[in-house]
Amino acid sequence: MSQALTLARPYARATFAIAREAGALPAWSSALAFAARVAADPQIAGLLGNPKLTRTDTVTLLAPEGASDVFGDFLALLFDNRRLPLLPEIAGLFDELRFEAERTVKARVTSAVVLPAAELETIKNALKRRFGREVEVETAVDASLIGGAVIDAGDIVIDGSLKGKLGRLQAALAH
Repeated sequence: MSQALTLARPYARATFAIAREAGALPAWSSALAFAARVAADPQIAGLLGNPKLTRTDTVTLLAPEGASDVFGDFLALLFDNRRLPLLPEIAGLFDELRFEAERTVKARVTSAVVLPAAELETIKNALKRRFGREVEVETAVDASLIGGAVIDAGDIVIDGSLKGKLGRLQAALAH
């Protein structure tokens, strides 16, 4: 994994520089995420190694509709250098660079039930105050949490779930 990150880092930095210069960070982020999802699909991953697949076919397969020609050229470069399997790592590193440049924190809020918009906004505002940055919130539902929520914002995890509280209570009683 660390070797993949090492190999992906120069590509992520180069794409970030190109996207920032063009003022297209969100578009590149979206295009990279799409290409990474497609390339990570097990059926597609097997197809990408097929010697009969041409450079043009590969770009057509991986580039989202409406992607820039420069993005297509980037995919062609990855094809030529046999680096297409690195797309998930490149996309992740690109997003890290983007969020740092935009002074944004990406947070994932996992709750037992779908949270109302007002509650999500309250969580988002609290995270803005805590980090002093803009916050991009992604939501997920995990019924096993029983109640409450778990907020994962990079290096910080806030477990306010009932499942987490019960686990901590059990651990305290066991000692």
